[in-house]
Amino acid sequence: MRAPLLWRTGMFRVMLPAALTLWAIAPAWGAVLAVGPGQTFATLAAAQQEAQPGDTLRLSPGVHRDCLTVRKDGLIIEGSGAAEITELAGFACDGKAALVTQAANITVRNLTLSHQRVADGNGAGIRAEGTDLLVDHVRIIDNQDGILAASNPGSTITVRDSDFIDNGTCNPACAHGIYVGHIKLLHIAHSRFFETWRAHHIKSRAQRTEIVDCDIADGPRGTASYAIEIPNGGMVLLRGNRIEKGPQSENHAGFIAIGAEGSLYPDTEIIAQDNVAVFDGVYPTSFLRNLTDSPALLRGNLIPDGVVPLKGGGDISPASQADTADAKR
Repeated sequence: MRAPLLWRTGMFRVMLPAALTLWAIAPAWGAVLAVGPGQTFATLAAAQQEAQPGDTLRLSPGVHRDCLTVRKDGLIIEGSGAAEITELAGFACDGKAALVTQAANITVRNLTLSHQRVADGNGAGIRAEGTDLLVDHVRIIDNQDGILAASNPGSTITVRDSDFIDNGTCNPACAHGIYVGHIKLLHIAHSRFFETWRAHHIKSRAQRTEIVDCDIADGPRGTASYAIEIPNGGMVLLRGNRIEKGPQSENHAGFIAIGAEGSLYPDTEIIAQDNVAVFDGVYPTSFLRNLTDSPALLRGNLIPDGVVPLKGGGDISPASQADTADAKR
């Protein structure tokens, strides 16, 4: 996986909320339950029956035709070693996803989740239906949905150091790289989104959405609509990302859209800072479409000639380097 841009350059460091930081670094005192052929437990479901909060369900290396609906709080579901080594492929629990999280404080790490197809068009790597989810060093590849999260006003979803490749569909309805309902916080950091199909790379209805140091790209073949859509507004921080809009994008209106379905949150702050926009299309477009009543602040972004920086209310401060042509390849 790529070295995170902002850690590499030392531009700034992102401070997670204290509770998330403690959760992320807290030692795991539970047991490790080995899962897979020849292991103590043949399946994830069998391991979960014996698991206690804080336990780790660790899959053996290889490709597994397995899935899990997580019903016990505090479990860690992980692969052995790097994410490329252990894969859950093409087998959906409850007709939903490789992993369906219905409990609280679940961690998924060091896994590849791939090739999910279900009848309703929402086959996901992860279907998040519980409270609080951490996704860490996970590859989510070639699914109808990458992560699909139900509304849960008290929930936080954190994604870091992960890859979302070749996800998305609009048949029969649109599914996305990540799509979260009305939750408390969506925080995505140091992650890559590439060649999403037809839908959005990231769609968030969260009260607060933070996307930091990510690489979001259509590439030459990707047909994504928006790179980022936040249809209900809220608190938005987009910082230090590289966002490329490609020649095959099915939505020419812009890279980012905020408030297209009306703002549902009384406190709205929109900050887009130190992002690099790359435009590989030949159509008119904009970087940020602000459809809320709250002003957006664009600060230090590199936006190429031919891309309108802002449509809607807000302020634009100069780019970090005055020559916006630097944002071109």
